[in-house]
Amino acid sequence: MAKLSPEVLGTESIGKLLVKQAIPASIGILVMSLNVLVDSVFVGNWIGTTAIAAINVVLPVSFFIGALGMAVGIGGSSIVSRALGAKNQEKALHTFGNQIGLTLVVCTLMVALGLGFVDTLIPAFGGKGAIYEPAKVYYQIVLYGVPFLGLSMMGNTVIRAEGKPKVAMVAMIIPSVTNLLSDYLFIYVFDWGMHGAAWATTLGYLLCFLYILYHFLTGSSLKPTLKHFRFKIDLLKEMGSLGFVTLSRQATTSINYLILNTLLFTLGGEALVAVYAIIGRTLMFALFPVFGVTQGFLPIAGYNYGAQRYDRVKESIVKAIGFAALLATLVFVLLFLFPTQIAELFLSNRPDLSLEELAINNTVLEKVGTAMRWVFGATPIIALQLIGAAYFQAIGKVKPALWLTLLRQGIIFIPTLYLMAALYEEQGVWQSFFIADVLATIITAYFLIKEVRKTLISS
Repeated sequence: MAKLSPEVLGTESIGKLLVKQAIPASIGILVMSLNVLVDSVFVGNWIGTTAIAAINVVLPVSFFIGALGMAVGIGGSSIVSRALGAKNQEKALHTFGNQIGLTLVVCTLMVALGLGFVDTLIPAFGGKGAIYEPAKVYYQIVLYGVPFLGLSMMGNTVIRAEGKPKVAMVAMIIPSVTNLLSDYLFIYVFDWGMHGAAWATTLGYLLCFLYILYHFLTGSSLKPTLKHFRFKIDLLKEMGSLGFVTLSRQATTSINYLILNTLLFTLGGEALVAVYAIIGRTLMFALFPVFGVTQGFLPIAGYNYGAQRYDRVKESIVKAIGFAALLATLVFVLLFLFPTQIAELFLSNRPDLSLEELAINNTVLEKVGTAMRWVFGATPIIALQLIGAAYFQAIGKVKPALWLTLLRQGIIFIPTLYLMAALYEEQGVWQSFFIADVLATIITAYFLIKEVRKTLISS
């Protein structure tokens, strides 16, 4: 696969660019998703089903703090892509320098707060009953590695903005492979239990950060000097407003975990929390090709918009949606046909399982099929919603990007969830996913078509 440079984003055919950008991004996301999937399989089989639920409780907190780095990364990378497209290298360097400084300050502060309120946060996110103790063990260890995760996620988006998707792919693979190997060593060989699972995750974050640091020191076209690290208010405002879109999405995801874990625990105890944990892991894995296309689309749209090549921007939207929708449909078919078989991978069949664990496993297998089909029911059309929201972020239009990003996971989903749960209890929870996806996609399509006609066709 040929090495990409920023200039190639404005000259090579859109189809080839999407493939060159999306395949490495998809592979990286696939390996990360496989990591989460296999990690959960290891934890479920070697520690127990309750341990899966415990990790699911901790994920919102670590995701949110890690998302701070992603927010700064994507917000800044939108500026970097457009600056490179406009041949403004100095602005790109200032942006990157400010990204590094802001990520360090924000992630360190959030980790300090997270450790200070550990006993409040875990129960608030559904870590109750038998889930509390293993969740606390996992949380405290993983939180130490989250600053490395934040810096890695920030750096990864900048690498893509430079037009180097293969480097970004390797950066995503490193923590996944490290985690899986360490899981085997720490959990299975050393028998460290939840401590082992947490240290395996933290080690992966650290090695990923070291690789990205090595790239920027030796192989990057962005080499900021000391003057570029001086905070510039105008850049911070633009970066913050664009990054706020990503941060809001991740914050909403964390809030959803909180709501769903608490609601499901009330409706069915540890077993329903475990069902949602399995679906959540499957969601990360199953949609990797769609997320990969979305990640590949962002620098292409941003660069060509900055270069005022609106014909190429329009073409990238159409091809990205078509490509992602095809892949999403294939995923949907597999999940619709084999939900129970997928769930069985996460459940232990050890002969020494307690009666409580056996009861939880049986309940999970009984309920997961229906739940998974509803949650993934709108998968074939979700590509339009993801690409549509990403487009506004790529071109620097904050308000519609924020509105459309929050539409599916927050504005529609949360009230729908409470309404459907009140009416239909457990089944209503799963059906709310489908309803939110369909409504959000319809609304996104309307605003995307309107924007394309206004900006790209009339220009």
